This record gives sequence, C-alpha cells and structure tokens, in this order.
Amino acid sequence: MADWDIRKLHILRTLRERGTVTATAEALRMTPSAVSQQLTNLSRQLGVELLAAQGRGVRLTDAARLVLRHAEAVFEQLERADAELAAYARGEAGEVRVAAFSTAVPALVVPAVRTLRATHPQVIVRVRETEAAEAYDLLAAGEAVLALSLAAEAPTATDPRFTRVPLLADPLDVALPPAHPLASAPTLHLTDLAAEPWIFGGSDPWSDITRRACEAAGFTPDQAHSAAGWTAILAMVAAGLGVALIPRMAAPHHAGVTLRELPAAQRPVRHVVAALRRGSEEAPALGRFLGVLRGVVREVTAGGALRPPSAPPGRGPSRR
Repeated sequence: MADWDIRKLHILRTLRERGTVTATAEALRMTPSAVSQQLTNLSRQLGVELLAAQGRGVRLTDAARLVLRHAEAVFEQLERADAELAAYARGEAGEVRVAAFSTAVPALVVPAVRTLRATHPQVIVRVRETEAAEAYDLLAAGEAVLALSLAAEAPTATDPRFTRVPLLADPLDVALPPAHPLASAPTLHLTDLAAEPWIFGGSDPWSDITRRACEAAGFTPDQAHSAAGWTAILAMVAAGLGVALIPRMAAPHHAGVTLRELPAAQRPVRHVVAALRRGSEEAPALGRFLGVLRGVVREVTAGGALRPPSAPPGRGPSRR
C-alpha cells in the first residue's frame, strides 16, 4: 500500500488552489524549496509523478489530480473528526456509561438523560440498572464511568480509587393499606406499628434500614413477607398483607396505598451518592452529565418527588 502522508497531500492540494510553488509556500509559511522537497518526497512515496514542468513553473499531472480526488474524501472525514473532537473537548459529545440502583433510574437518571438529549444530543448515555453494591464493581472494572448507589453500600470516602459525590437524602415513609385504622390517624409513630406484620427484603440495605429504624423505636419488626422490589412490596401493602417503609423516591408508584410521613426524630433516611474513578472527573462528557444530574437532584429535592405525602383527609399535618 502506498504511503499516504496527510501533511504532504495538504501541500499538493494547496498547490492546486494557488497555482505556483511560491504562492503555495507563502500560504503555508514555508520556503519554496521546502514545498518542492515535500512534493518530491510524496511522488516517491506514492510511486507516481505528481508535477510536470510548464514554462518557468509546474503543473499537476493527471496522477496528481487522481490522488487529490481520493484525498478530498480523506480531508472531508478529517474535518468531521476535528469537529467531533472539538465537541468532545467541550463536553458536547462522548459516551457516559452509568450504573445505578433501581429506584435511582426512573427518579434521577432518566430525567437527566432526557434533559441531556435535548441540549447535547451527541452525548450518548448508556444506563445499566444494577444492585447498589454491584455498581462499584462495574465502576472499578471500567464497565461504568459513574455509579449511583447508597452511601451504606459505597466504599469509604478514603478509598483511593473513587471520588464520591453526595446527591441527596431520601426519606422513608410508612406505606399502609388505605383501609388501615392508622391510615387516617392524626399522628403516626413507628411504635404504633410494633404489632403489625411488616414487609421488607431479606438482606438488602433497605431491610437494614427498616430493622434499625424499628429497633431504634424500641421494637423488632415482625417480617411477615419478604420482597426486594418496590412494586411487589407496594402490591402486598395494597392487598392488606402488612406495612412497609418506602423510600420517597419510589412514591410515584404508590397507587393503592396510603403513605404517611413519620416525625422527624423517627424518620429513617437513606443517602444517595454518586461515585467515579479518581481523575475521570476531567472527562468533559462525564462532567456535562454530572452537571445535569445535579440539576435533576435540585428539582427533586426542591419539591418534586421528595415532598412529604399529604396529610390524612380532614386532618391537620402530623405534629412533630
């Protein structure tokens, strides 16, 4: 295969446009002898004569015009590459691979992706739903550049591999069947639910939160049913099988149940964090996505998905 030299092809192209070696040298800030030497080397590399004498100057040969016809496609593609690289450097293009736990995907990641697609369509975000702890394995392996997890499942802040970015505190509310006597009580405390059947998972962090909150209130919850997904838990609560603590980020899916806010002193909270590999925060596309994600978090915490559930009908707000 011939040795195609982009720099020398550019000189040949300029000669076609300027007409003379002297004008080409002036345009490229070279000496005429350097232009002639570069084109002689290009002829040798391609194995064809590119220039022919014409009076006191030179003209392009048919071979040179054939070379330039193919070179134009190369120059066009390089222009596109330059434009894309410039967009990448500004954070307007690139790929961001995000691993996030189930509740964070619809509440935080999807709104961020939707916003970014509208403002920066060349930034491609690839989302992978995963368990909170697994997100860090994907991050460490390079299969994700950003992990959304719970602080309880995250590596410590001193882990040298990652930079942690606090996002929000997600309160947990009590989910009750609508016909439950406490669903319309003027106030509700965890101790009021000590004798109730509870629904939570087996060993995930949300189960730990449920157990710790109930034990802090002075009782051990009776786990009547076990489920890991909020859809299943809410369905069982709606059917009257028990009560549960539900993260407020999952509140949009609470049809068929009554959510009650607990007094501040008893209200359990799970902390949502993002993490990235140390040093990767300089990647422009990732920085762009993080900026949009923070904007979504501000909207959510300012009165969106994290506002308290309504007080019972006909009652005032719970006293705290």
